[in-house]
Amino acid sequence: MIPTVAIIAQGSMGAGVARRLVDHNVTVLTSLTGRSAASAQRASDAGMQAVDEHQLAEADFLLSIVPPGEALALARRLAPVLAAAKHKPVYVECNAISPPTMRKVAETLAPAGCAFVGAGIIGPPPRPGSNNTKFYTSGPLAQNIAVLNDYGLIVHVLDGPLTAASALKMSYAGITKGFTALGAAMMLAATRGGSAEALKVELAESQPELLRFLDRSVPGMYGKAYRWVAEMDEIAGFIGEEFAESEMLAMSARFYERIAADNAGRKDEIAVLEKFIARRSAKP
Repeated sequence: MIPTVAIIAQGSMGAGVARRLVDHNVTVLTSLTGRSAASAQRASDAGMQAVDEHQLAEADFLLSIVPPGEALALARRLAPVLAAAKHKPVYVECNAISPPTMRKVAETLAPAGCAFVGAGIIGPPPRPGSNNTKFYTSGPLAQNIAVLNDYGLIVHVLDGPLTAASALKMSYAGITKGFTALGAAMMLAATRGGSAEALKVELAESQPELLRFLDRSVPGMYGKAYRWVAEMDEIAGFIGEEFAESEMLAMSARFYERIAADNAGRKDEIAVLEKFIARRSAKP
């Protein structure tokens, strides 16, 4: 029997996952409570069916795909809804949250009686024909989610505790988003110091793969920086405040706060980054 899946919410990742499932004949439910007209349009475009919040419990799986800072609040909001439901979906916590936060979400939902699976998504929102979006799941019931491999998703079940997938996501995102923050910060510093052109030339000659990574990742970061703030704070918490490197990731969160504010305002620093990315590699 084809499963029914509920997805909260309708951002680019949630809508992309929904579209992939719908294309494989899965009914995807969502709730538009408190959501914007843009969210409603994304849901419609993805083929999601808007229902009352209590009807989400009719799904076989409920995937939480929201900004990291909203994961625990969503669990608290849905806990009484799921507690009152006769049918209990498997709650799949897919957000970029640290193991301690994952455990808090699980504890919040425990009284509702739902099966709970920890998960982490690595990759961009699914696109037609793509296969670079992967769901990693963990915990005693993680194998339950493997059935979605039959409906267009790529699900890998990890050995280990409930938080194993969370730890993987934190580690991976700490490298990719942490390096993007470091690269962008040094582009800005080099520009302030008058060495931007020379830095670009040197990177092209001695670190071409790093330069290609930054050429891709920095421009794509501007509109996502506001979402990455909470994620970097979660990564800092995952490392642990007793380790000095936790501060490095926490400061990356503050950097993304600044870029997010710039993106919403004058875009002064973004203009500097764009100029750096656009510079030619010819020696001065």
